[in-house]
Amino acid sequence: MTRRLAEVARKVGVSEATVSRVLNGKPGVSESTRTAVLTALDVLGYERPTQLRGERARLVGLVLPELQNPIFPAFGEIIGNGLAQQGFTPVLCTRTAGGVSEADYVELLLQQHVSGVVFAGGLYAQADASHEHYGRLTERNLPTVLVNAAIEHLGFPRVSCDDAVAAEQALTHLISLGHTRVGMVLGPRDHVPSQRKQDAFAAAAKAADLAVEPDWFEHAMFSLEGGQAAAARLVKRGITGIVCASDPQALGAIRAVRRQGLSVPQDVSVIGYDDSAFMNCVDPPLTTIRQPIEAMGRAAVDLLTMQINGASVTDEELLFEPELVVRGSTAPRAR
Repeated sequence: MTRRLAEVARKVGVSEATVSRVLNGKPGVSESTRTAVLTALDVLGYERPTQLRGERARLVGLVLPELQNPIFPAFGEIIGNGLAQQGFTPVLCTRTAGGVSEADYVELLLQQHVSGVVFAGGLYAQADASHEHYGRLTERNLPTVLVNAAIEHLGFPRVSCDDAVAAEQALTHLISLGHTRVGMVLGPRDHVPSQRKQDAFAAAAKAADLAVEPDWFEHAMFSLEGGQAAAARLVKRGITGIVCASDPQALGAIRAVRRQGLSVPQDVSVIGYDDSAFMNCVDPPLTTIRQPIEAMGRAAVDLLTMQINGASVTDEELLFEPELVVRGSTAPRAR
């Protein structure tokens, strides 16, 4: 107990006696100091006294799958700022290979008595992944919001970019440029947003009387290396237009085209997805599908705070319209 008092006191910058008064519910402590002490207790990983456990800290877990893809730091900044404006402190949790798992982060956040959790990308989007840890959030009735498409029946409100519209926009653009051999580089086969994009792409191609072969769809990691390997296979099959499920994949596709002695966009046109930072600065500037991340981030914060404040929120999915941003990586098909 003495060690705990000293550590919390140092964290907040008050005396151990003040911390003791807060933990024992004694008067004579300002509300701001009381809140700071309880928040420090949560952050340091100490259990609150029994009589205080009913009061959740104003901490919110912000779980991101990675930080290498620029879209996730962008989501993190918008959601984090929105939470701060509502008086919450975001706790950033980022998965890394061989590091702390998403399930471990959920347990950690529950131990910290967070007020809610926002997932901006995660295992909820992969049909074959384990989803048991989401059940822990449901059991605790913890306010939760998922950003971008999830598997069915998790029961959480969702804020998503419309993957079907994104695929249609990309294909329509390439068709307008005269491309008839158009392929896709997607995420893993069990990735729900990728499944949506592929289904919409196939439907749009059929509506346009455009033949699409099964091997014109490639699945890869959401990375430059994954995009490069997948696009290399497509180019060898004579594809002249490539639609990618992320901007890093698209940058890999451009590298793959060049490694085969061809050029972008003169020989092969490439479209990315997200419009993440600096995509207008690469060579050539990347044509991409822009996610409305600011509007989506604000909606995620609104849905979470509504739940925290006791409002009833359905598990319906809010779909946000993407925007095709045309730059230098697409051009009319070479004759």
